[in-house]
Amino acid sequence: MLSNSCLSSNSISSAAAGIAGNVFALVLFMCPIPTFQRIVRNRSTEQFSGSPYIYTLLNSLICLWYGLPLMSPGIIMVATVNGIGVVFQAVYIIIFIAYTNKARKVKMSGLSISVLMLFLVVVITSLQFFNSRSQQMFVGYLSVASLISMFASPLFIIKLVIKTRSIEYMPFYLSFSTFLMSLSFLAYGLLKADPFIYFPNGIGTILGIIQLALYFYYKSASTDHLREPLMNSCA
Repeated sequence: MLSNSCLSSNSISSAAAGIAGNVFALVLFMCPIPTFQRIVRNRSTEQFSGSPYIYTLLNSLICLWYGLPLMSPGIIMVATVNGIGVVFQAVYIIIFIAYTNKARKVKMSGLSISVLMLFLVVVITSLQFFNSRSQQMFVGYLSVASLISMFASPLFIIKLVIKTRSIEYMPFYLSFSTFLMSLSFLAYGLLKADPFIYFPNGIGTILGIIQLALYFYYKSASTDHLREPLMNSCA
């Protein structure tokens, strides 16, 4: 009876963590919407880059494949969050291609096709050349590598904030949502005892904490800097 109670508690906790992770991820997926509203309004991609959406699409596809019951039973929340991610990135890429110049249309279309072909290779390789346990490990390692490569962006932002001593390029809501999403899936991975989930999200949680600490540190420093001349003038 105690064992069943613990199992039920674990299931409820993991489901709650997974749902929370999906909600916070949805917030992150929606962040580029103002950018694409501007693109549609101006009928031009201006100087915006489409590369981040290509990389995120590949990451979402690989992690979606890992989270499907066929590959990893019992972690459906990983599949749902990345399925949502695939839809958002596909829409963003289609809009980008529709409103960019001819040269970038060709480049973005080529990259999109390359991503789909690479994903197809991953699917075929995992199904044809590995048994069920090895399939999960093969795709799991790919998903971890893909997620870790995505950390290049927050690392760049952290470096930029330290260099400029400004939080201009690190919006609080974005850093906070990233931290909460990583923390939620860290908890989900630990409850599911899946290192392919908790390891990369553990790194993401640490980076999120660093970003938030830098935000409050430099926000405080900026406030003090702004107050200092006012105090001098009053004196």
